[in-house]
Amino acid sequence: MDGPPERRPGTPDAQGKGMANLSLFQTPRGPAMPRPDALNEEGAPAFAFTPRHALAQYAATGCLNGTFYAAAEVQLDQLLALSGQVEPEFVARTALYCRHRGYMKDTPALLCAVLSVLGPELLPRVFPRVIDNGRMLRTFVQIMRSGLVARRSLGSLPKRLVREWLEARDENTLFRDSVGQSPSLADIIRMVHPKPKTAQREAFYGYLLGRPHAREALPALVAHYEDFKARPTSREVPEVPFQLLTSLPLKTEAWVRIAQGASWQMTRMNLNTFARHGVFKQQGMEKMIARRLADPAEVRRARVFPYQLLATWRAVGRAVPARVRDAVEEAMEVAIENVPRVEGRAYVCVDVSGSMQSPVTGHREGATTAVRCVDVAALMAAAMLRRNPGTQVVPFEHDVVPLALQARDSVMTNAQRLAAVGGGGTNCSAPLAWLNARQAKGELVVFVSDNESWVDARAGVGTETLRQWELFRRRNPNARLVCIDLQPYRTTQAPEREDIINVGGFSDVVFELMSDFTRNGLDARRWVKSIESTEL
Repeated sequence: MDGPPERRPGTPDAQGKGMANLSLFQTPRGPAMPRPDALNEEGAPAFAFTPRHALAQYAATGCLNGTFYAAAEVQLDQLLALSGQVEPEFVARTALYCRHRGYMKDTPALLCAVLSVLGPELLPRVFPRVIDNGRMLRTFVQIMRSGLVARRSLGSLPKRLVREWLEARDENTLFRDSVGQSPSLADIIRMVHPKPKTAQREAFYGYLLGRPHAREALPALVAHYEDFKARPTSREVPEVPFQLLTSLPLKTEAWVRIAQGASWQMTRMNLNTFARHGVFKQQGMEKMIARRLADPAEVRRARVFPYQLLATWRAVGRAVPARVRDAVEEAMEVAIENVPRVEGRAYVCVDVSGSMQSPVTGHREGATTAVRCVDVAALMAAAMLRRNPGTQVVPFEHDVVPLALQARDSVMTNAQRLAAVGGGGTNCSAPLAWLNARQAKGELVVFVSDNESWVDARAGVGTETLRQWELFRRRNPNARLVCIDLQPYRTTQAPEREDIINVGGFSDVVFELMSDFTRNGLDARRWVKSIESTEL
């Protein structure tokens, strides 16, 4: 005779009484747990962003290059699709925001191209403010010519705007903007047919186009450059872009003069070049360049990303003097000054999983950055630790990775130590579970990740990350969660609400928003609202 049937959780027992499965039907505390409404790039449960937030995410983090999970073409398709799901005014504001606050390049130009189709009446209001240098102009024209926004030519309105852009700049500015190809400034001039209004502009256009022109009418800077090309031993180096000089047979003396007149960014990017040509061996040059690099006003004016300074610091060779290398570290202290000081205990959870090994600006043939997502995440965490010595950094992949950092160590040193660990799968709930197991107290938890959690995928209500956050909040009812996403995807593990903000990007505007959110009690839609408030 068979034994009694197996009793499953929630079925009547022998006395006819029901027993609810308490693991499934716990009485909730705090906000109701929403059900995930999407799958992330790993096929795990996640929460979808609204079209506005998703567009902001792509615009602030996307460089239109391939990432770990998405090819450049997929990102482009997503960005174009999202642009069609929001009002043209929001597209225009996003273009302005990510150019002037996020310092992005490709995406703002693309959004201007989108506006030429979806909101042509808005394009004249944002074009001169987004397309603010020669590189941006070339990018915009190339996008228009590519057919990506349903047209393969500039069209009458964009042509007029490009002509006005050219007319608004003097010849010296245009000459400095003429560096670059595909298309070149000469190509653009051929496309839009600007009418020169002076003899100097006519000669200048003829010079750029390789046509006969009156040499005596050329701008003084162009004439000086041509004279220098003929006699590169001349003592006076023309004030032209570095790229116009590097192909010339220059001696050390000329390189010293170039270094003396270089901008802050040009100096940062060419330290090894200066060392190779003997610049630092000349009296006073080491001191002068170090002072320039560490000058707080120059660093702020350059709008440098902290990750660019990290890349410079890692790339400088042994021929670059230690004093100059130290100046790069001093510049970093200025570059991270927008990192907020946090009252109370803060935790920074750094994703060191395998997907974070991909380049932060994506893969692009011949121009892929050596800086990875994990480098930027580590840098952000090290900056928080530097500004807030009581911060605890919690690296994670499948699980939390044991690593002790010292606040007194430099940002560069701690960032390198963090980026050297990890490599497993992504488990965004792991650091929260680790904090909960230790009954941790705190006011702020910051995640720096690509948000593609899959190790902790679970069925039912919420995600494991959100469930662990609820447990943390029971002990810390005033705590806030900031999720910083370094690459453009459309989902999150923790949806927006009063105690949770999702923000994308790796410029210092991320720290500004985090400061507003944590200090001023602003709601979690602060990021999208800051875009919506951008003046057209």
